[in-house]
Amino acid sequence: MNILILNGSPAGDSSITLQTMLYIEKFFPEHRYELLNVGQKIKALEKDFSPAGRMLEEAELIVFCYPVYTFLVPSQLHRFLELMKERGPDLTGKFATQISTSKHFYDTTAHEFIRENCADLHLACLRGLSADMEDLLKKKGRKEALDFFRHVLWAAEHGLSEDIPATAHRTGPLSKATVPESGREPSPQGTIALVADLEEGNEALDAMVRRFMKVSPYAVRLINLRDFPFSGGCLGCFHCAADGTCIYKDGFDCFLRENIQETSATVYAFSIRDHSMGSRFKMFDDRQFCNGHRTVTMGKPVGYLIDGDLSAEANLRQLIEARAQVGGNYLTRIAGNEADADREIDALAAELEYAVSNGYQQPANFYGVGGMKIFRDLIYTMQGMMKEDHRFYKEHGFYDFPQKRKGTILGMYLVGAMMNSEKLSRKLGANMTKGMLMPYRKVIEKAKPEKMNAS
Repeated sequence: MNILILNGSPAGDSSITLQTMLYIEKFFPEHRYELLNVGQKIKALEKDFSPAGRMLEEAELIVFCYPVYTFLVPSQLHRFLELMKERGPDLTGKFATQISTSKHFYDTTAHEFIRENCADLHLACLRGLSADMEDLLKKKGRKEALDFFRHVLWAAEHGLSEDIPATAHRTGPLSKATVPESGREPSPQGTIALVADLEEGNEALDAMVRRFMKVSPYAVRLINLRDFPFSGGCLGCFHCAADGTCIYKDGFDCFLRENIQETSATVYAFSIRDHSMGSRFKMFDDRQFCNGHRTVTMGKPVGYLIDGDLSAEANLRQLIEARAQVGGNYLTRIAGNEADADREIDALAAELEYAVSNGYQQPANFYGVGGMKIFRDLIYTMQGMMKEDHRFYKEHGFYDFPQKRKGTILGMYLVGAMMNSEKLSRKLGANMTKGMLMPYRKVIEKAKPEKMNAS
């Protein structure tokens, strides 16, 4: 087969992910391999896509290789996918698979994103490999890589691609937001950063943004990502690991901290493109790595203004919730324009007012708890390099390792010993449940409603 490797890492040949594919090549020499460093050469490919177009035309199997960046692929690979759709050849029937490396932090949403875009391109998608960054250094990881590719070749030979249902597109028009002539007087008790990807000519999203600014309970600071002079997407170079300073000199790190993170709440606004927020917005997300893995805006509510068929985008909805959960932000509302844009936008403004004025938060669910445990273990291991992250995690008590709960562990040993005794177990019987409920009942007995606000 003619196999084309699309390396989405901005590190190019130095990509850790790419090393897995280079290892695989040695064991399957009967195939012809071509490598295109799309992450490193994205600006050149924007100017001249013809070399990539030729390679795509000749390929029989396309392998997307990338590190997972903030729930998805790097913004450079995201942009290349846009170019594939805008300028690329017809890829119908060609096979595609993917290899990612990460610490398994939302590699699921990244893989689904690639699968959805492969379906758009009419590629026959084969299940990918999600590897840990260090898997290639272990015997088990090397075996898994070879087993994966052997299965890919077998599935391609037998035409056994994954059945990915096409996204159901809306048949009727989207609702259009109306903009009141006058707005409400904003409260001086807060400000909202409205981070938008407002492309010229996008009247639908523009109307949603303008209505929100009129009905917002607080002063709105509009930040259009199209206006910021980004030098490029995150390079994954870890230059910012020690002191939070980005290697780029475009001033984004300071701009982020002074204009967005200092507000009371954040609203993100974009039109759905390629099953996500678009490559420009993704660049903004990736460049926030200047904050490392620090949840610097935790406690601040967030909301969304989204133009498009969000109900058809399950992976994007999951990503949005996970993004808020991991960041420690209360997701107030996702205001869309599928039904009644005005009502949705007004409801978002009301939710934000309640959340800010009452300091409302919700406990984390699996998305937040699971994601932060992965980061907890990662930062503890890498504390020597990621010093700012380590300091932040120590200060905020994120190192909640279970081995520290010695009292609970000891108590469970005691309970386990009693349950292993047939005599004690029979004697305790239903009293075991009563004993477990005792501390909860004490809390209820001591509850005094008049002190609720103070507590």
